[in-house]
Amino acid sequence: MLLLAAAGAAGCGGRATTHHKPGTTHQQASGSVGTLLAAQDEAGHRLRQVPARGAPEVKLSLRPDSEDGWNLQLEVGNFRFTPDSVGGAALAGGGHAHLLLDGHKLARLYGPWYHLSATQVPEGAHTLTVRLYADDHTAWAVDGKAVEAAVPLTASAPGPAGHDHSTPGATAPSAPPAKSPAPDPAAAADRTVTIAVRGGKVTPAPGRTELKRGERVALRVTSDRADTLHVHGYDKELPLPAGQEAVLVLTVDRTGLFEVETHESDLVLTQLLVR
Repeated sequence: MLLLAAAGAAGCGGRATTHHKPGTTHQQASGSVGTLLAAQDEAGHRLRQVPARGAPEVKLSLRPDSEDGWNLQLEVGNFRFTPDSVGGAALAGGGHAHLLLDGHKLARLYGPWYHLSATQVPEGAHTLTVRLYADDHTAWAVDGKAVEAAVPLTASAPGPAGHDHSTPGATAPSAPPAKSPAPDPAAAADRTVTIAVRGGKVTPAPGRTELKRGERVALRVTSDRADTLHVHGYDKELPLPAGQEAVLVLTVDRTGLFEVETHESDLVLTQLLVR
C-alpha cells in the first residue's frame, strides 16, 4: 500500500495535464520554473522570468506564398514545442507561441511553420510578433521582457486580378472570385451547443454536455468582445470575432471530462463529458 501511494503521488506531481481541472485558471496550473512576475502581457498572461543564460530564444522570418498570403518560420533556441502538455505546469524550455498582429492575437502556434492568409491582414503597415509561452500560458521572459521576435509587414488593398504578396514592405494578394455561401458547418453534427458571452457572463450558465465517444458536437459561440475559444484535451481553438457567431465542430474521439473556455476573458463556457 505504501508503494502504491508513493507511485500515485509521483504520477500526479510529475506529469503535466492536457487540460485544467474544472473551476481552475491558467495560473493555478503554474509550475515552479523561473520567477513569476507581476507584469502581464496585453492579454493578461503573467511573465515567467528565467536567467538569460539558457533562456528560450526565437527568430521570425516570412516569405510570400505562391497562392495566398505568407509562410512564417520560427527559429527557436533552448525551446521545444509541447502541444501534448498545454494547460499543464510550466516546464523548462517547453511550450507554444502566440502570433500577434499589432498586439492582437491571431493564433496559437505549436510548430515552427505557419501560413498567414492575406484575409487576416488589413491594408496598411503592421507589426507581426511571435511570443513564447510556457504550458501554463505564462510568457517566458528575460530581464522583465517577454521572449519574442517582430518583423514589419505592409499589405496594400487587393488588386483587380492576380496575386500580389508581400515580404516586409510588399503588397497583399488579391481577393478570390466571389463564392456561394458556405454550408452550415454544424449541419452534420450530432449535438449543437449554443452559448452567448456578454458583459463577462456566460448564457446559459456553464454546465456539462454529455456525449458518446465518436459523436460530433458543434459549439456555436457569440461573444461581445474578441476572444479565443479553446477546448482543452483536444487542443482545438476558434477565434471569436466581437459580435459575430463562430462555430467549431469537433469529433469527440476520447473519453473524459474536457473544459471549453475563453482565453482572453478566462471564462468556462461548458464541459464536455465523453463516455
